[in-house]
Amino acid sequence: MTRDRDFLTSLTVNLGLFSNVVLAALKTSIGILGHSPAVLADGINSTSDVIYYIAVKIFMKQAKKPADKEHPYGHRQLETISAIVVGAFILTTGITIFWESINKVYELLTGVDAGRSASAWALMIAIFTFAVKLGLYFYTRKTAKHTHNPTLRALANDHLNDIMASVAVIVGVVLGRMGYYWMDPAAGAVVAIYIIKTGVEIIMDSSSELMDHIPDDDFGKELRDLTLLVEGVKGIEELGVHRFGPYYTISMTISVAGNISIDEGHNISHKVEQRLLDHFNNGLRKVHIHYHPYEPATSKPQGVSTI
Repeated sequence: MTRDRDFLTSLTVNLGLFSNVVLAALKTSIGILGHSPAVLADGINSTSDVIYYIAVKIFMKQAKKPADKEHPYGHRQLETISAIVVGAFILTTGITIFWESINKVYELLTGVDAGRSASAWALMIAIFTFAVKLGLYFYTRKTAKHTHNPTLRALANDHLNDIMASVAVIVGVVLGRMGYYWMDPAAGAVVAIYIIKTGVEIIMDSSSELMDHIPDDDFGKELRDLTLLVEGVKGIEELGVHRFGPYYTISMTISVAGNISIDEGHNISHKVEQRLLDHFNNGLRKVHIHYHPYEPATSKPQGVSTI
């Protein structure tokens, strides 16, 4: 499973890297020669995509390294860190493009710059970009769901961002060719807004994973319900979920009767551990169960968990 996951991840990243290299070269050159600020802005966006794709490849290679003495849980956390790097690149690019585009709009509206109509090549490359990114989005989203890789999820969101940006570029170039020259750089500003939004979302989502949040309410409820089905479990005092790549490590404190032996408490803990591992199959890497004597007066209600 891990080998197939790593292969799909590498294939998806390499496909995206190659596509962005081609698009960056085409859009940047045509944006300059075709006198289209919107296409040029999109070309700069693709150039930044190339840079962070290279960074992603480096992180993904390191994430494959097996567990060692210093990293007993492995290096899969680098996948989430990689997603944050992607988000930071996207955010920085978006802010830069937005600032440049707004300046260009101001210059055209105030007469500082007379403006020029974009060439037909600019429109053609915008349509070509839309088609390429549409295909990359659906493919990357599919592999992200299959591998549960946060970096691929971030890249899929970036492809969606590029699709929306391409639509804005197409509209801007068409209106620019109709004489509304300021609409071309204005489209570049719209592109930048989508870029900034995507960057912020990726950083927020990936940061929450590093903070060990429970993925969703259903997952937490399922963990608690399965645990409470084990005979001898009186309640759940604490539940912690830590993500390492596609896997989760569970740390849980359960309540058991205070008058049982240590061996009996150990057996109950082992049954909980085995039930969770069997139910979630390969989704859990490790399960750590601690047990405390159940005290009705002070214990939390059954099923309540804290991080």
